[in-house]
Amino acid sequence: MQGLGSYIVGRLLWAPFILLAVSLVTFALGRFGPGDPIQILQGQYRDPEVRERIAEELGLNDDFFTQYRIWVGKFVQGDFGRSLGTSESYRGQPIDDVIFPRLWVTIQYNSVSLFLIFAIGLPVGVYAAMRQGTWLDPFLISIFLFFASVPVLVSIPLLQWLFAIEHDWWPLGIEGGWLPTGGWNTVDILGVEIGLLHKEAILPILVLTLPGVAGVARYMRAQTLEVLGEDYVRTARAKGLAEFTVVSRHIARNALLPLVTILGFALVGLLGGSIFLETLLGIPGIGSYAFAAVFARDFDGLMALVLVTSTAFIVANLIVDITYAFVDPRIRLGGGLDAA
Repeated sequence: MQGLGSYIVGRLLWAPFILLAVSLVTFALGRFGPGDPIQILQGQYRDPEVRERIAEELGLNDDFFTQYRIWVGKFVQGDFGRSLGTSESYRGQPIDDVIFPRLWVTIQYNSVSLFLIFAIGLPVGVYAAMRQGTWLDPFLISIFLFFASVPVLVSIPLLQWLFAIEHDWWPLGIEGGWLPTGGWNTVDILGVEIGLLHKEAILPILVLTLPGVAGVARYMRAQTLEVLGEDYVRTARAKGLAEFTVVSRHIARNALLPLVTILGFALVGLLGGSIFLETLLGIPGIGSYAFAAVFARDFDGLMALVLVTSTAFIVANLIVDITYAFVDPRIRLGGGLDAA
């Protein structure tokens, strides 16, 4: 695994340069883009003297490269800056005190949704492939493709009407209104705020899970169909192994390898949140903050969000490559195939 070690070191050495380039581009887009954060802060009462004082305090009167150099110096020291958001609850607060609690909220419901997507999508994809040529194959995939085709802006009101609004048309006399229409409540467990124990977490999990299953199921179905024609599958069946053993040990296991890439980058998606979902359901996650930060021209907040996501993307890419080397012994990064 010497080639793997060299590869990891090389990727780690390149990471700071990649983040520097990403930060420079993002910084330039923020400074040269349309809009002025000072005007947003002042509102309709715009005093030139007050504007000049605010610009001097924020360092916006300096040239571009001076502003960028100052920002990089503070960021390296762990100072992410202060939020310029329009919300009074976090305006002027340190960025890390604002984004990381929100990031934790987003990670919670996204983690459960990601688990359910793969827990449902993988067996559905394998089962559909094993039933190729029958009506079950297109029927199963079509069900989840239907959910994937419905936009979030449509699915959220529908689910709210179905589960959150009181009505008595449900079969067996079950009344509606057993879920809240939105919000996010938490319970403190050993100093950690957990929101998954409340009903408010059910709707966002449903909204993300139902459309997400289709992609995993279709990809798993395609990979399973490729594996079904391999010689080792026919050999396993010729030995008289049970069909469950053939599917679980020989078919599904080998079909899962390409899904490592999807899973790795899906983990990065846990940090992104959903702007529409969190805004419509009133969830204080990172997606709703990013939406507000764009309109408020919250420079430091946007920079922190981009760099946190970029760092997660680099780490996920590295983990995926390392996982490939361990999952498939034929793969040796930098060294080709090992001699048998």
